[in-house]
Amino acid sequence: MGSQVRVTRAIEFSTSLRYWLPSLSEAENRRRFGRKADQHGHNYRLELTVQGQPDPTTGMVVNLTELKELLEREIMDRFDHRDLNADTSYFDEVPPTPEHFALVIAGILKAALPAGSLERVRLHQDADGFVDVVDPE
Repeated sequence: MGSQVRVTRAIEFSTSLRYWLPSLSEAENRRRFGRKADQHGHNYRLELTVQGQPDPTTGMVVNLTELKELLEREIMDRFDHRDLNADTSYFDEVPPTPEHFALVIAGILKAALPAGSLERVRLHQDADGFVDVVDPE
């Protein structure tokens, strides 16, 4: 059996959002989330890492063109320049924190990739912080 190789592809996209739970009053949302309860935006950097053994013929773990197309279809088309609260149903019950957003993205990508190939999703919300979802269930 050959060595496992990891390949990472990154994309950047922008969204608007607010940390808000409809089940809470405005006062309680503001107490819990502070300024993040107001509409604001983020420019995200998403890193997708897949793993596997290089194909003996092509030498690739994954075709990077196909991986780019998958990220365009599954992430960019779904989230880029969208309001995470108003334009998606992913955050009806939970706020679109980086942790929740990374878990949503990991679930979408795991379903779209070959079984066992998703190694890590890393979501940068800003220059000095990120969330990792490793080996998503």
